[in-house]
Amino acid sequence: MLSVPADVSDLRAALLDWYDAHARPLVWRTTGGVRPDPYRVWLSEVMLQQTTTVHAAPYFEAFIARWPTVSDLAAAEDGQVMAAWAGLGYYARARNLLACARAVARDHGGVFPDTEAGLLALPGVGPYTAAAVAAIAFGRPANVVDGNVERVVARLFAVETPMPAAKPELRRLAASLVADDRPGDWAQALMDLGATICRPGRPLCEACPLTVHCAAFASGTPGRWPVKAPKPERPRRHGVAWVLRDGEGRVALVRRPAKGLLGGMLGLPTSDWGAPSADPPPPAAADWRDAGAVDHVFTHFALTLSVRAGQGSGDFLWSDPAEARAALPTVFRKALERGLAD
Repeated sequence: MLSVPADVSDLRAALLDWYDAHARPLVWRTTGGVRPDPYRVWLSEVMLQQTTTVHAAPYFEAFIARWPTVSDLAAAEDGQVMAAWAGLGYYARARNLLACARAVARDHGGVFPDTEAGLLALPGVGPYTAAAVAAIAFGRPANVVDGNVERVVARLFAVETPMPAAKPELRRLAASLVADDRPGDWAQALMDLGATICRPGRPLCEACPLTVHCAAFASGTPGRWPVKAPKPERPRRHGVAWVLRDGEGRVALVRRPAKGLLGGMLGLPTSDWGAPSADPPPPAAADWRDAGAVDHVFTHFALTLSVRAGQGSGDFLWSDPAEARAALPTVFRKALERGLAD
């Protein structure tokens, strides 16, 4: 492992001074030394796990307006929360969000535990989220390491181990920079530096407060880090989605099983998603027409859905098309639009 520089205090001071002048004005942050609400910190961190701050901000504001406390969220119906989450991806996180909120309301009187260990004991809370909430909301000197922090640390120390194998080493190096002084600001300063200055591809080294401490900058080619292992090809699955309308123009929807991908969400009737195969049996009798296909990318695989459109009846959840558009996850909204255009 690479050694920690002797001037850690100078490095920390330089970054915290930069953060005081350049912190991003994010909707979940507070200013003027006021410690943020743990609920807001937790909610924002869960939303940010797989999306950008720009994309997450309106969702965060909508959630806070609708469910201003963790107890309000705990009392919400599953379907309401799932519908509000649509567009943030990875619906298992929405189910974990509800499970955690209900545990806090039920077991902790609506108050989040104030230690990293206590937060880790909550359902759906992993090491990163526990560390972030502990540091930012409660001032605990926790080691908060997300993708932005990994990139900053990989460049500061010019870590040659390729990602993702380098993650444990990067965590150890990041931990060497943590101190009791302003732990929440330190965590957010590292994240902000990675998001705005120490960017992927072309870092803005001329604006960085840490160039004097950065081994990657000294090399002359800072964009070479983090070193990446060859990326495996994302597998592709195939399936069929049926867009069935009744005589009133309503669209047939189904409720997906509680567990599994898009669990508990409304969706179009579909076949299983797997290898290409002969046409599976449709969900109802209709004069089915080929309406083309749509593509969608999930975290671990890409999906091609062939779309069939038709008119008929059956035991479904019937919805006005406009309401269906608002309630469906993105992949089904794509298929619906394709089927309605047929």
